[in-house]
Amino acid sequence: MTRQARARASAGFTLIEVLVALAIVAITLGAGMRAAGALTDNAQRLADVSAAQWCADNQLTGLKLARQLPGIGDADFQCEQLGRIYRGQLRTRGTPNPNFRRVDAVVTDEAGVPLLSLSTVLSRY
Repeated sequence: MTRQARARASAGFTLIEVLVALAIVAITLGAGMRAAGALTDNAQRLADVSAAQWCADNQLTGLKLARQLPGIGDADFQCEQLGRIYRGQLRTRGTPNPNFRRVDAVVTDEAGVPLLSLSTVLSRY
């Protein structure tokens, strides 16, 4: 083989090499897009759960500040945090000691999907 023939044969990439390189790049970019989407979803979920916790904390703190033993039963509430409406339910249950009540605050998003459940025990005195 002459020197010119060897230079011509080794100059450039074959079509298969280019296609393999493009396939690798496409797979890598697809994985990167999936990871970025997951991060975005997780950030939104964290914001929703944080706001739901604020709502539940506000409701339970209101019961503590009332300094009255709440009656047994369920009560609905809603609050607005970060520009969104969160719905919730206060579930008051009795305990073996009649001087205490267990209160669960369950907060859901607008679609009714549970985000958070927070519990406390309130006393008569």
